[in-house]
Amino acid sequence: MATCLPGDTLVLPRNCHISAISGMVLSGAVPKYIVPEYHSDWDIAGGITPSQVEAAIKEVVQKEGRNPAAVLVVSPSYHGICSDIAKISQLCRNNKIPLIVDEAHGAHLGFHRHLPTSALSQGADLVVQSTHKVLCSLTQSSMLHLSGNLIDREKICRCLQTLQSSSPSYLLLASLDAARAQISENPENIFDEAIRLAVGAKNGIKKIPGISVLDVLDFSNFLGIDPLRVTVGVQGIGLSGFEADEILCKDFGVVPELVGTHSITLAFNLGTKREHVSRLVLGLKYLSETYYCNVERAIDVEKVAVFDNDVKMVLSPRDAFFASKRKVGIEESVGEICGELICTYPPGIPVLFPGEFITEAAVEYLLYVKRKGATVTGAADRLLSSVLVCGK
Repeated sequence: MATCLPGDTLVLPRNCHISAISGMVLSGAVPKYIVPEYHSDWDIAGGITPSQVEAAIKEVVQKEGRNPAAVLVVSPSYHGICSDIAKISQLCRNNKIPLIVDEAHGAHLGFHRHLPTSALSQGADLVVQSTHKVLCSLTQSSMLHLSGNLIDREKICRCLQTLQSSSPSYLLLASLDAARAQISENPENIFDEAIRLAVGAKNGIKKIPGISVLDVLDFSNFLGIDPLRVTVGVQGIGLSGFEADEILCKDFGVVPELVGTHSITLAFNLGTKREHVSRLVLGLKYLSETYYCNVERAIDVEKVAVFDNDVKMVLSPRDAFFASKRKVGIEESVGEICGELICTYPPGIPVLFPGEFITEAAVEYLLYVKRKGATVTGAADRLLSSVLVCGK
């Protein structure tokens, strides 16, 4: 809202958070989506590259005769994959385009020599951090960081006044200050133990037959992966991430941060203890011993891509939000204009966007992950037997 006027174009990745779509509904901005790099073996999206951002900017200029109003990048991703913010920032600065970074999962970046560099130190203009995710503030507390002079500070304040409660929670504010103070006391070494535990966990997990660990080599076009995010692949033992999660949670007390079709992701932080790692490794060994022998099932694990390059936007998110709607069966919705925002949660990344044609690939993916146990949010029909589409 502080960077885009109604009708302005916002460049952003398709694996953006649901809140970015809500922001476009409120501002009237029009999206220019970039399809992030996607690893089908893991069913995981990475970040976006500087060359992708450059191509998107050129495409907007050729089509509209002007630069996009802003560029939004998600870095790190939910899985900890970090984009090259420094190069993207330089590219945006050369074109006088504000760079917004969704650093929700990176409030801790820059506070240890083995952690990736923060977006602010790489030249981002506006950075959003969910301080509660890895640092120790209370849930819902976050920080908005402003740098440089491309974005009007007073406009930021007006937008916050429009969106925020006039009765802020002082418990949340106090927890943010406590988290800041905790980091300030020992900024160089506070994450030593958490990183040690994460590295040890990865080394132990890699030795378990049929179990794999996401590595930076799986996304070689990116700078690195946050060492405190450990993504474990279970496709090699014939389980989905949802099935593995159910067993680990019920029998071993292991609660992943994120569950996917082929993997689970663990978030290591200042509260992680060695006993937590021991339960995780023990649980994964159990899964391997129980299911790895079933080779045929491991081969038959289904692969369905969530990110479709052929998606076509017909209405802006705002126009789709206010358009007349009707309900159709999920199987009959292919080719219709989506009227609601549907995503799997976590991570809260939309699969169907309002204003776009519904594709067969998107429907297949939603039905697949729902069968596997994922929670699908945003749809008026919680059973996902029908969806809302635009038009009478």
